[in-house]
Amino acid sequence: MKSRLFILILLVAVLFILNIFLGSVHIPAADILHVLLGNIPHGTASPLGEGGEGTWGATSYIILGSRLPTALTATLAGAGLATAGLLLQTSFHNPLAGPSILGISSGANLGVAIVMLAFGGTVTAGLYTWSGYLAIVGAAFLGSLLIMGLLLLFSSMLKNNLMLLITGIMMGYITSSAISLLNFLASVENIQSFLIWGMGNFNSVSLQQMPLFAAICLIGLVLALLLIKPLNAILLGEHYAVNLGINIQRTRNLLLLATGILTAVITAYCGPVAFLGLATPHVAFLLLGTSNHRILLPVTMLMGALLALLCNLLCTLPSTTVIPLNAITPILGAPVILYIIMRRKQ
Repeated sequence: MKSRLFILILLVAVLFILNIFLGSVHIPAADILHVLLGNIPHGTASPLGEGGEGTWGATSYIILGSRLPTALTATLAGAGLATAGLLLQTSFHNPLAGPSILGISSGANLGVAIVMLAFGGTVTAGLYTWSGYLAIVGAAFLGSLLIMGLLLLFSSMLKNNLMLLITGIMMGYITSSAISLLNFLASVENIQSFLIWGMGNFNSVSLQQMPLFAAICLIGLVLALLLIKPLNAILLGEHYAVNLGINIQRTRNLLLLATGILTAVITAYCGPVAFLGLATPHVAFLLLGTSNHRILLPVTMLMGALLALLCNLLCTLPSTTVIPLNAITPILGAPVILYIIMRRKQ
């Protein structure tokens, strides 16, 4: 088991390095090392060519301002979405549960749809005006938190996990209907902007924003790790967990909080990333063959980071353009889900 964990960590490290050294713009490895070590040769031409765009500043921006934060974002987002998926699949005893099933991602979509489709990307409240990227991230985060708050409220009233699951699905349908109405009434330009955001990406977190993004993601991941013992007990049934002294209501609220935090911040910054949260826990389970969360949860985090880095690398490898993230994730995730469905049928 330790050897598999070591191999996973090594693969994540290799893919992280590849995400920095490879991209749509070719830069020699020696020049990338110069930038990473801060040893930029002054008075020499940049690998990007002569003139204003050929300065070492442009090369530094590509490495430090784009590739490095994108790799960090993919690592944290992949681990966070995979963790959220595992928590939900364990709690609801549903192998097809994912971060979007409770409507938290839909809440983020609705927040962004209101800003982009109804207000054209600019929101004014009194003397304050928010526009562009700041307005989009803020709206997505607030939309996710709103749905998470409603779920926590319903969780205190509904004692049955199935009823809570159905409630989340219904809230997702309501937000989807609202988004459809906004799309119908919006202009073509605003619809196009909203569609581009909905394709997902890992390159929207700058180095200046990274501390906040990383801190919120780590809070959600640590909270999930603290739930390992209750999750293992829940696997054996709620009655057994109660006999072991597990507070089911408190565990469910903490689980919703961890899932909500991770889904909200990742969707706010990266858009609605498909399939990673749904498929990654199954990949980790197939690799380990055990449901013990003491092992399964850390491996799921690593596997999520690995798959996110792989998807990002595939998106940025073409030399002419960058492929949308959600054009790649279903290619990796859908076969896993189909395999799980066929395996359960047999």
